[in-house]
Amino acid sequence: MKRKNKTRLIIGVVVVLGGGGLLLMHVSRTHAAVAAVAPPPVEADVATVLNRKVTEWQSYSGRLQAVDHVEIHALVPGTIEAIYFRDGQQVKKGDPLFLIDPRPYQASLDQALADVQSAKASEKFAQDDFERAKKLIANNAMSRRDYDEKADDLASAAAKRKAAEAAAERARVNLEYTHITAPVSGRMSRTEFTVGNIVSAGTSSPALTSLVSISPIYAEFDVDEQTYLGFIAHREGRDIEVRLGLANETGYSRLGKLFFVDNQLSAASGTIRVRAIFENLDGALVPGLFARVQVQGGLPHPAVLIDEKSISTDQARKFVYVVDAGNHAQYRAIVPGAESAGLRQVVSGLQPGERIVVSGFQRIHPGDEIRPKDVPMAGESSTD
Repeated sequence: MKRKNKTRLIIGVVVVLGGGGLLLMHVSRTHAAVAAVAPPPVEADVATVLNRKVTEWQSYSGRLQAVDHVEIHALVPGTIEAIYFRDGQQVKKGDPLFLIDPRPYQASLDQALADVQSAKASEKFAQDDFERAKKLIANNAMSRRDYDEKADDLASAAAKRKAAEAAAERARVNLEYTHITAPVSGRMSRTEFTVGNIVSAGTSSPALTSLVSISPIYAEFDVDEQTYLGFIAHREGRDIEVRLGLANETGYSRLGKLFFVDNQLSAASGTIRVRAIFENLDGALVPGLFARVQVQGGLPHPAVLIDEKSISTDQARKFVYVVDAGNHAQYRAIVPGAESAGLRQVVSGLQPGERIVVSGFQRIHPGDEIRPKDVPMAGESSTD
């Protein structure tokens, strides 16, 4: 009997010890699970949300246009004797471009001037004859009919003199037209005719070449109705700044101003044609180039600004990770606004001075502990 009890006691101890082993194994597994749930802090770049004054800019696309564009036509027919410019050369107003053979027109002018001298002589004779007739009629030594004929002869001679002077002036103008000069300063196109070619006159004749002005230059684009009503319609004579960037530029390298607003809005597109003017002293801007344009949309105002790259997308919402006082990442939905000097405005969702993750957020989940590396906000030193 005692032997059986001793055996049961030994079995009981073994069972207890076995249970203790199971308990120890369970505790070890729990600690391992806790260790797997709490990973080490995630390293990430963190920047402080900015607050500064900005100016709204509305972006559009347009084309560059020359202020002056002139097609050069011959105004008198003739043979081209000389060309004074190279294709693509810059010229100044009044510089010679072409010479059409002037000899026929010089001869016409000489003939016309001779006709003027003859007409003046005839007028002088008629004037003297009329003066004698006035004395004779006063003494009743001439009939009234003869007197009237003398008066008519004088009037006819005066008219012929004026006609001869007009013909001489026309011949002088035609002679001047043989010397074709630049009507404006700018850059020449290629010449369509070479020396020795006979050209015809008038606007229906082929153009000899073309000339476009260089500086200033226009950028023409269409502005939507809301921008027009909000910022352009009530400009009241103040200059509205316009920025210009070319297709190969990332920013806006040139500053100009609004020059012209059309007199009606297009009902089909809901836009109105607008023209801005820019200096082009280096001649780099060429008519026809594509232009990216920004129009000043209002007065400077305070705004919350962050780096565009810190914004993530969650379906239709935009969000950032805000780093709290305990260095944990908190999901924060935001409403982005307009771009401003390389930064993005935030309409709602953030306050100035808060810290957000700007790099490395791809490895972060809400609630993760962050090992922050403080960096400046991208574009923080830029000005609007």
